[in-house]
Amino acid sequence: MTRRFNALMLVVHLDSWLREFGPRRSEKVAAKSVEQLLDVLEGRYPRLRFKLRDETGQLRRYVRVFVDGEDVSGTTGVSTSLARAQTVDILHSIAGG
Repeated sequence: MTRRFNALMLVVHLDSWLREFGPRRSEKVAAKSVEQLLDVLEGRYPRLRFKLRDETGQLRRYVRVFVDGEDVSGTTGVSTSLARAQTVDILHSIAGG
């Protein structure tokens, strides 16, 4: 008997700037990692493509991903497991001088 491990449904929130390209409200997504979550979002909302990740698939410099309130952008990034996560917040920070 083969066991299948299904990804749990997560609630994803995008900041106001990113909502222009993606869901206007929170979105429920099943994903096992941040990378898979971004694949799903970009598949549903093609205008998000290259807004969140660069051409190599890594998070853009000014994109922050919070998994259950913890910023994973500078640590495990797209490889972060979402096995026990409930919420993901994706923010586009603004640089200035």
